[in-house]
Formats: sequence, structure tokens, C-alpha cells
Amino acid sequence: MKNLSVLLLVLILLIIGGISSFVSADPLVIGITQIVEHPAIDAARDGFIEGLEEAGFKAGEDVVYDLQNAQGDFNNAISIAQKFKDDKVDLIVAISTPSAQAALQVNQEIPIIINAVTDPVAANLAKSWESSGNNVTGMSDAAPNKQQVELIPRFLPEAKNVGTIYNAGEANSVVQIEVAKAACKELGLNLIEVSVSNSSEVLMAAQSLAGRVEAIYIVTDNTVVSALESVINVCNQEKIALIVADPSSVDKGALASYGIDYFSLGKRSAEIALKVIKGVKPSDIPIQTITDPNDLQFVVNLDTAKIIGISVSEEIIKAADKIIKDGKVQGD
Repeated sequence: MKNLSVLLLVLILLIIGGISSFVSADPLVIGITQIVEHPAIDAARDGFIEGLEEAGFKAGEDVVYDLQNAQGDFNNAISIAQKFKDDKVDLIVAISTPSAQAALQVNQEIPIIINAVTDPVAANLAKSWESSGNNVTGMSDAAPNKQQVELIPRFLPEAKNVGTIYNAGEANSVVQIEVAKAACKELGLNLIEVSVSNSSEVLMAAQSLAGRVEAIYIVTDNTVVSALESVINVCNQEKIALIVADPSSVDKGALASYGIDYFSLGKRSAEIALKVIKGVKPSDIPIQTITDPNDLQFVVNLDTAKIIGISVSEEIIKAADKIIKDGKVQGD
């Protein structure tokens, strides 16, 4: 009987200890690194956080976020990755190709969830789309570049010359520019390329295209998108149609886009993160892309069309998911 009492006491202590351990469990620590601030990247970050919150991870209680911005500098991205490694965070979320490259360069142990990375294989982040072969998985923002370029003749049937500005040092941009080249060739358009190395060069690059092109096409290049206002101003002044890969940039004054909803992309990456949190190896989770047309948005800014002096057909207006008119958004 005495032995039974001792056994019961031990079991009670174990149960109390287990409950205490559960209650006092440390929150998950997630380091989020992004190369710059701009609407698409910010939306992907916010979508990720909301996705985890919907899964029950309340910020400040169940999870703590260390939000870092490299301000467009790869060396800063390396320092951020090193900080995450030294702090021994539980998970790294790397938004943009440069941020993902920096995270993997510094750390090969802590799981890395990539987001807004166009081609993880071309960027040497993964051995294949099916399996990274390392501690990386997540979501790609591979844009429908061909369909985006095809918007140009829909708005400007007589267009012959198209300009583009990008950072040749960004692997994600180089991949997209190659697709754009092929699309322009197929459409009989002449693509004029201007490369920049930092955001301070974007204004001059846009000005260099004035008088030479009828339209400018901007891919999801972090350097250029972070300074897109300069391009928008030049396009408005010079009556140039600006087509962009990121739909959120249309709100800022671009003419049109057909692309990914980055907030939804962020939420999708949260779903992948949850699998990793539960113990699935990143290399066992294929890197995913947006394949459902319902996850893509066709956005048109009629205010911008008026500024640059072009008329938009009823066919285009009816096809658009969102219309911006008189400063207001119409549509879903």
C-alpha cells in the first residue's frame, strides 16, 4: 500500500511538472528578413504573420517575430542572417531572392522558409523544385511575365518599343527579363534594357527611356520597385504606359498589372511553415508556385490612363479584377 502511495505521488508530480512545463514553454522565435521595403514584400510579410495567427500563433504570446530589413544592401542581409543564427531562432523567413541567398549562405541548419523568390533553382537555393536538398522550402513568386508583356499591345496596339529597368545583380530579375525578351520578340516588340545597381539610379534610368519607348515594363525587381515612384513620375510626364509585374504597384500609379496577390502568397508560405514547425524536414516539402489563375489579379488604373492620354476599351475594363478610378478601387 505504501509503494502504491509513493507511485501515485510520483505520477502526480510528473503530471504537475508536465503542465508547468507546457504553460511556461517559450514562444516560437521567427526571424523575418526582407531585402527592402516595398508593397509586394511588405504584403508577403504581413500575409505570413496573419497566416500563422489564423493557425493559433498569437504574436507576443505563442510566437515572437524579429523583423529585419536590409535596406537594399546584401551585406546587411548577411549580417541579419548571422544575427538570426547567433540568436538561434527557431525559423527564418526570407522574403526576396537576395535575403534567401544570404540566409542560406550563413546558415545550413535552421529551417528557411523562402517567399517572393522567382526561381530558387537558378538562384542556387535548391537542387530542384521537388526537393531543395537542404534546409530550404517555401513559395516562389514566379510571375506570368509573358502574359504581362502581352498587356502592352492590348493597351497600345501601335507600340513598337518597350523599355525595362532592372538590377542585373538580382538573379530573380535576370530570369524574368529573359522571359520578357522572348515575349517581346514573339509580339514584334523591341525591348530596350537599362540596368541599375541601386535605387538611386532608377530615376536616371527611367529618364533615359523617355522619347525612345511607348511603354515600360517592370518585373518584380526589388531595387527598381523600391524606387518605383521615380518611374511613375517619368511615365506620367512623358505619357508612357507603365506595365508592372506587381499588382499592388498599380495603386501607386502604374497603368496595369496581371500578377500575384502577395498577401495571399505570404499566407501560403505560412501553411508551409506550419509543416516545418510540426517537424517535417524542409527538403521533404516541394517549393510551390502560384498556378491557379484565381490567385492572380488583373488590375487597371483608369486615372493613370487619363493622365497619359490613352483610352481603355470596355473589353479590358470588364476583364479586370480591380479598377482604380477617381482614386477609388472598384472590384474584389
